Amino acid sequence: MRDLVFVAFLAALFAGGFRKPFLFVLTYVYIDIVSPQRLTYMLLNSVPISLIAVALCVLSWILVDDKKDSRVAPRQFMILLLLLYCYVTTLNADFPVEARDKWDWVWKSLAFAAFLPLTLRTRLRIEALLLFMILGASSIIMVGGIKTLASGGGYGELNLMVSNNSGLYEGSIISTVAITIIPLILWFSRFGTIFPPDWKVKVFCYALVFACLLIPVGTSARTGLLCIGLCAVLLLRDARRKLLYLGVLGAIALVAVPFLPSAFTARMGTIKTYKADESASTRVAVWKWTWEYAKTHPFGGGFETYRQNVLRYDLVSASGSGSNVTVASKLTTDKARAYHSSYFEMLGEQGYPGLALWLAINLIGIFRMEILRHRYRRAPPDQAWVAPLASALQSGHLIYLLGAAFVGIALSPFVYMLIGAQIALDTYLARKRSEMVWRPMRARRATASQTPAAI
Repeated sequence: MRDLVFVAFLAALFAGGFRKPFLFVLTYVYIDIVSPQRLTYMLLNSVPISLIAVALCVLSWILVDDKKDSRVAPRQFMILLLLLYCYVTTLNADFPVEARDKWDWVWKSLAFAAFLPLTLRTRLRIEALLLFMILGASSIIMVGGIKTLASGGGYGELNLMVSNNSGLYEGSIISTVAITIIPLILWFSRFGTIFPPDWKVKVFCYALVFACLLIPVGTSARTGLLCIGLCAVLLLRDARRKLLYLGVLGAIALVAVPFLPSAFTARMGTIKTYKADESASTRVAVWKWTWEYAKTHPFGGGFETYRQNVLRYDLVSASGSGSNVTVASKLTTDKARAYHSSYFEMLGEQGYPGLALWLAINLIGIFRMEILRHRYRRAPPDQAWVAPLASALQSGHLIYLLGAAFVGIALSPFVYMLIGAQIALDTYLARKRSEMVWRPMRARRATASQTPAAI
C-alpha cells in the first residue's frame, strides 16, 4: 500500500510537470528530501527516480521555461567552484573507492543548488520551493512527533519510518532540520499565498511547529536542544511584544519540563559532563585529530578521510557523593570515527581552501538576508512579506550552522535548497528594484496595485 501511494503521488507530479515544467523541480526537491525509494519495498527501489527527475528539470527548463528573468548570482559560481574543488580532492583522495561513493550524491547536491535559482523567477516559485521543502521534511517530522507522544522515544530508538540511519532519517540531522524550518513555518502562517493563512492553515502550522519541537525530545539529540535555544533567541528578535513573548516562553518551559521523558533529561544532562560520555568524548578526540591532520594535509584528504583516524582519549567517571567523590580516568581507544561536525568535515576532507569556500557561501547568505531585512523593514503593504521571509531564511540558516557544528551535514542537499531560495529572493528583488527605476510613473502605480501572488 505504501508503494502505491508514493507511486501515485510521484506520477501526479510527473504528469503535471509536462504542463507546468516547474513541477519537475518540485518533484526533485521532494525526492531529494524524503528519499521515497527508502520507504517502499519493491516498486521504487529499482527505479532511478532521482536521476529521471533532475534530467526532466534541466531539459524542461532549457526547452520550455521562460528564461528572460533568470539571473546568475556570484554565489552560484562559488557553489560550482566548490563542486570543482571537491572533484579534484576526490581524484586524489586517501580512500578513492569510498570517496567516489560520497561524490555520487555530493555532486548532484551542489550542481542542483547552482541550477535551482535559475528556475525561481517569481515569488510564487520561491514560495512553492519552500513549501515543498517544509512538507517533505514534515512527512518525517509528523511521524516522529506522533511516535514521541506515544512512546517518549529515546536515543537511537525513535523509528522514523525506516531503519536506515542516514540523511534526514538520522536523529541529530532531522532534529537540526526540524528546528531550522520553524521560522519558515511561522512565515507561512502569516504571509503564504499558495495556502492563504486562514484559521485552518494557522492551526496546521502551529501543530507542525509543535511536532518539530518534539523531534529533539524523541531522538534525545543534544544538538536539537541547542538549536531550540537559538531558535527561541532569533524569534525574540522579530517579536513585536518581547516581554509577552518571554513570558509565554517561560510558561511553556515550566509546563513542559515535568512531562519530558527521563531518557531525554538524562541525555541532556551529559552536555555538562561530556568527558564522562563516550559519544561526546570521541567527537572532541576526532576534532583534535582532524586539526592535526590538516596541518600536514592543508588541501584535505578527500571524502571519507576520517576512516584512517586512530583515537586515544580519557573517559572520566565519578562515583560517591559529597567530600567522598572519587574521579576515575580510563584510557579509551577507537578508530575510524566520523567527524560529527560540518566544520571539521570540510577541514579534513577539503582542507583550508574548501572550508573557506564553504564558509563564504554560508556567511554571504546570512549577510545578504540581513541587508534585505533592513531594506524592506518599512516596505509598503504589497512588499510586507519580504523582510519577514528574509529574516526566516536567515534564522533557519543560523540554526543550521549551529547544528552543523555537531553533525556532518556540510554538503547536505536540504541546506543548499535553502541557499538556493536565498539567492532567488535576492535576485528577484534586485530585478524588481531595477524595473521600478526605469518604469514610468503610470506603470509603477499599476504594479503597486497587483496582488503579491500575481507578482
